[in-house]
Formats: sequence, structure tokens, C-alpha cells
Amino acid sequence: MSLARIAELDVRLGAFITVADAFARAEARGRERELDARRDRGPLHGIPIALKDLYETAGVRTTAGSAFLRENVPASDAEPVRRLRESGIVMLGKTSLHEWAYGVTNDNPHFGPVRNPYDLERIPGGSSGGSAAALATGMCAASLGTDTGGSIRIPASLCGIVGLKPTSGRVSVRGVIPLSWTLDHAGPMTRTVRDAAIVLDAIAGYDADDPSSVDRPAPDSLAHIEDGVRGMTLGLPREHFFARAESEVGVLVRVASRVLESAGARLVEVSMPWIDEVTETQATILGADAAAYHRERLETRAEDFGSDVRRRLERGRARTGPEVSAARHIRTRLHRDMEMLLLDVDALLMPTTPIAAPPRLGQDAVEAAARLTSFTAPFNLTGVPAISIPCGFTKQGLPVGLQLASAPWTEGKLLRVARAYEREASWPTVVAQP
Repeated sequence: MSLARIAELDVRLGAFITVADAFARAEARGRERELDARRDRGPLHGIPIALKDLYETAGVRTTAGSAFLRENVPASDAEPVRRLRESGIVMLGKTSLHEWAYGVTNDNPHFGPVRNPYDLERIPGGSSGGSAAALATGMCAASLGTDTGGSIRIPASLCGIVGLKPTSGRVSVRGVIPLSWTLDHAGPMTRTVRDAAIVLDAIAGYDADDPSSVDRPAPDSLAHIEDGVRGMTLGLPREHFFARAESEVGVLVRVASRVLESAGARLVEVSMPWIDEVTETQATILGADAAAYHRERLETRAEDFGSDVRRRLERGRARTGPEVSAARHIRTRLHRDMEMLLLDVDALLMPTTPIAAPPRLGQDAVEAAARLTSFTAPFNLTGVPAISIPCGFTKQGLPVGLQLASAPWTEGKLLRVARAYEREASWPTVVAQP
């Protein structure tokens, strides 16, 4: 069914770079044989999943949305992919992304644009926009995205699905083509909060071969997911988020907060006086990391980058050592400030993005990235878990995302709050016919 839906819809959406048709059919037959032999691998057995085309996949090309890797076929799987395969998934193919994951429009110069299923003339968000578009139209049951400045949560918000960025170090990024060694996170994109918990539990856990992985027990994310929010305290930031969100977005998120209050949560205002330091600090570290990773390509084949990505890489290359050192020092302080704030609340509540999906044409990709990441980047810089879930639609019928963030290693609590809202609101997350 998933392959048939891809064949029907993807010519309009451009969600996939590679559809692994024969591979998926063979894998599905293998999963059926396992069930016949009474080997059930668990809740993901036989589930059709697509992977953002940054995840290395043995025998299936991995392009990073770039001209450089157009014919790249890895010999082994990225660690999260290996874990998903151990859980019994069927891999459908590789979803499109902003080139090298360095942007939010998904207007890819090498593989074409991804279109928002709620309005084909609007962007899906990025960089994991192909995954979000595929999920929102029922082409897959789940996907893995990556999130460096918001690249899971932004497309989740703009396409009306669920996107979870776990705590930094919770999920291995070994075998995932990097954008920023410092800020990259791997995580699930799904249509429901419960599905996000199931996928997280499959991919989370220590990886001794990944230097960024942290040796902490992996959670049982489903254990308390239905426990509700009675007695919890949720913080609404006084600065930045609601003041800079478009009116319609802010109203929908405040309505969502009152739904959680009615379900038993206590709402309090919290102050984040340091929040304006995030943007430049994040941009400096991300740009320097990306320029370092692409240094040889910039020196020898700069013309093979798309124009917006090349512009951002050149900015990163121009950063000085003292600038990067200062940014890393500020990041350490902001990490402490965020953790101290989260001692007083169970979760923060705010919009995921300041606007709903903007038009595809007429967008300056660099400016769009700065605006759309402004609400998500603080949680990459500080490494705490954050999730986007649907919380309604604008008058134009465009989805809006509610973002929640919590203390490090508390994904279970975060999913519990998200599920409590989802249960009360029941927003649709599949577009029948884009």
C-alpha cells in the first residue's frame, strides 16, 4: 500500500529521492516469513518506514541531497538504521531534504523541490521536509529525520505531524552524514505521539563507537505516556516566542496551553532573559562546523553546491577562531541557564515556528532559515529534548505546531505531556489528497 501511495502522490510532492521498490518488497517478504516462523520482532515488525537521505543505508544510495554524492552507495547502515532493521521495519526508500541538510525550504537544486501537502505552492519546512511530506500523505508510517537547528520540528510543524528531537547523545549519529558535529541530533518523525515513542525506544541507547553518544539507560517511553498532566507545571516563556509569533500562530498555541490546563496542568510564566544570545551563537558554531566538514569540497568544487548552501558555507569559513571559541563558551553558559530554568517546570510550551508554511517562490533561503529556526534552535544549542505536535490550522488551512521542551533525559515526560494534548485535541495528521 505504501509503495502504491508513493507512486500515486510523489510525482506532485517530490518527497523521495530514492524509492527502494525491489528492496522494500524483498524485505517485506522476509518479515512475513519471520512471522510465519513465529518470530515477532515487536511493534515495528513489518512497518514501512522512510529515511531522510542523510542516513547511510547498505546497498541503497545516500545522497545528502547533493551533487557530490549522487551515486554514493554505502556498504553499511547508520547505527539508527541498523537498530530499526533489528526491530523489523521495512525500509521504503530515502526522503528528500535541503541540500546537505543546510536549510529549511527543501527547494533542492539537484533533486527538485519538496512541496507542502497542505498547499503545493508552499514549502514543507526543512531540512527533513521530504519525511514530513511523506508522513502527512500516508506514504510511510514513520521516518527518521535529523535536527541541527530545528530540521525535525520545523517540517513537523509546517506539515502537521509529530517530530521529536531527543536529548543530545540519546540517539547515535554514527553513519549519519553530518551538518554540525556539535549540534546534530537524530530522531523520529511520525503521525502520532505514541508512534514517536515506539521509534525512539527502537533507536535510543549508548553506542560505544560514536564519540557523541552518552552512556545512559535508554527509557521505556511508553511506560507512563497515558498518565496525563495533572499536577504538572508548564512554563510559558515571557520573552521571544509569543512576542515574535504571527498573531494566528500565537493564539492557537495559547488555546493549546489552556487545553492542557483544563487537563490538570498548572501554567506559569517563565523568564528567559538570555534567549537573544542563541541566534548568533548557534549560527557561529553551526557555520564553522559545516565549513570544516566541507572544507575540501569548498576548495575544489564550490560550484557544485547550490547557491544558498554555498553562501552559508562561505560565511562559516569566514568565522575566526576567537569567534568560534567565544561561541562555544557562551553555549556552555546557555546550557546551564536552560537546565536551571527546567528545574522549576516539567516542560516549556511555545510555538514551534513563528509562522505557518510560507510560499515556496520568492523565498530567500538564508533569511527563511534564520526566521524559521528562531524558535527551535535554542534547544539544539542546549541539547535538551523538544517535540512539535499539531495544534490546529490557520484560516488558510495550514498546520501550526505546538513545541514542548523538557530537561535533559526526560523524553518520557515530554512524550507524556504531548500525548495528553494529542488525546484531548485529536487533530488530523493525514492529508487525503494533496
